[in-house]
Amino acid sequence: MDKIELSTLIQAPIDVCFDLSRSIDLHQISVEQTKEKAVGGVTSGLIGLNQKVLWQATHLGFRQTLETQITKYTRPFFFSDEMVKGTFKAMIHDHFFYEMNGDTMMVDHFYFESPMGLLGELADFVFLKRYLTRLLIQRNETIKKYAESDEWMQFIPIFASNLQSVAENSRSKVSSLPV
Repeated sequence: MDKIELSTLIQAPIDVCFDLSRSIDLHQISVEQTKEKAVGGVTSGLIGLNQKVLWQATHLGFRQTLETQITKYTRPFFFSDEMVKGTFKAMIHDHFFYEMNGDTMMVDHFYFESPMGLLGELADFVFLKRYLTRLLIQRNETIKKYAESDEWMQFIPIFASNLQSVAENSRSKVSSLPV
């Protein structure tokens, strides 16, 4: 099985990065050039343990479907999604998150195996590994962009409202202090 490993430093809390990585809606934005859409299972919001999503997309000129399931989940440090059905012989995407002085190091281990034996291995070597690496980098850049701005709040509404009420409580306590 081939492996792609990427590390992305994000100047945002680990919880935000973890949840953005599980966001079906943000994923669709990150790969919009493939017209990837969630059409079954969890089709919006945050996906969780044992949940599935059915994706449709156009990759390399071919319309494809891929069903994945979250098979491992330890919030906010790790989750894994695995292909249930699709064009690959096998596909596993492990997502790791490490807190580093208030920032987050997001690490992807993406394992894949193409069908068709030697022909599939040749395709992996010639173009598929580079193609998938570019898609993952683009996805990570999108997560980083949203996490490092206030835009993440549109994808994690419960967490955002909790943070907002903490901020409001802090402001009200400060304004009620004697001068």
